[in-house]
Amino acid sequence: MNSLPSEYLRRMRLLLGDEYEAYRAGAGCPPFRGIRLNPLKCSAAVLQAALPFSLRRTPFSPFGYYLPAAADRIGRFPLHHAGAFYVQEPSAAAAVTALSPLPGEKILDLCAAPGGKSTQIAGRMEGKGLLWSNEVVRSRAEILLSNIERMGVRNAVVSCCRPEKLCRALAGYFDRVLVDAPCSGEGMFRRSEAAVQDWSPEHVRSCAVRQLAVLKSASEAVRQEGILVYSTCTFSREENEGVVSSFLAEQGGFELIDCGLLCGRPAFLPQARRIYPMDGGEGHFVAVLRRHSPNPCAVSSCRLEAARGGKEAEAFFRRIFRSGPSGTIRQVRDSLYRFPEALPRMDGLGVLRAGVLLGRLRPGRVEPEHALFMAARPQELSQVIALSHDSPQTAAFLRGEEIEVSPSLKGYAGVSVDGVMTGFGKCSGGWLKNHYPKGLRSHS
Repeated sequence: MNSLPSEYLRRMRLLLGDEYEAYRAGAGCPPFRGIRLNPLKCSAAVLQAALPFSLRRTPFSPFGYYLPAAADRIGRFPLHHAGAFYVQEPSAAAAVTALSPLPGEKILDLCAAPGGKSTQIAGRMEGKGLLWSNEVVRSRAEILLSNIERMGVRNAVVSCCRPEKLCRALAGYFDRVLVDAPCSGEGMFRRSEAAVQDWSPEHVRSCAVRQLAVLKSASEAVRQEGILVYSTCTFSREENEGVVSSFLAEQGGFELIDCGLLCGRPAFLPQARRIYPMDGGEGHFVAVLRRHSPNPCAVSSCRLEAARGGKEAEAFFRRIFRSGPSGTIRQVRDSLYRFPEALPRMDGLGVLRAGVLLGRLRPGRVEPEHALFMAARPQELSQVIALSHDSPQTAAFLRGEEIEVSPSLKGYAGVSVDGVMTGFGKCSGGWLKNHYPKGLRSHS
């Protein structure tokens, strides 16, 4: 605690009053850690059976669980590779709980990397509707895309675009928009020494200026009667209540409504919510705004032709799937995709991927992609090699090794772990040639 800036401590004393000492006492404790179940791919019962510790639910999401202090190297667990769960600081899930996404809606996550909140939204959408996940930094957008793929999300667009450009192009299009704004990160001080080193009053003020600009851009994308959620992982009033109050005063057309959260405690704007370490999470602020002003949408639909050489591609995918992939296969250059329904025009918006990358066209053949199998369900595939999380074959597969299979299996087959799709390979002569991506392979 003594390493924290004195000006920061002074501000926290003013902020917390009588609870400052409780905050001070907890500041030296280990940070909260958690995981969030991915309902697109797994059930709580399956996840619990595969983990060497008991799941204890957090108050921030029905799918969130605390990690015990002894839990180590969670990323090496087979069901993490499979996308059955996401490692996430527990209170970070509160913003999406307040967003309350529904299946069939159009939802924008404007500052989405590394993907924790986007994949949480996707789980609530149940594969129906459109999720647009954006990140302005290209390297972080690539990480976002990797997590979207690992979690088996079928109905997402991932883009790398300036917020003002994206929201202007898609004005009035979205039912709900989440702005999890870049901030000074005071709520992450127990987890990140870099956040402590970067903190200063000037940094707080510059964050607030940037946050207000992003929130104003985001407001353009919200339809009339749509919802705009603003969240941070900081405690400063300038970046939280200050930004929301400035937005309401300068923008117009929005009202602050109760965020519906039972976790944490009321913020200095009572409809909003604050979460401190004393509440069971590292620290977050969440505010929910509803747009009541008109915002006509002039976004046109995306027009793409079905895949050329369709018979060859269709025949190939009918061998992979029991009844062919759902939806229309689209072709972009040499790649084949299954796009979400009713896509808007994406020209010039830095789209890295829309929907699921199914495969690539090669001379006389189609090569399937890892994303195809991660987004599939075992019952949809013609051939599946079913493994358990504690099987030596599972460990070998995740290391990229060939594994022995039934000689009756021929051609491409999915690999599932405890019923959760994890990857694929090609069967021949009683062996599976491993196609698990090299960059994802386990080294244990």
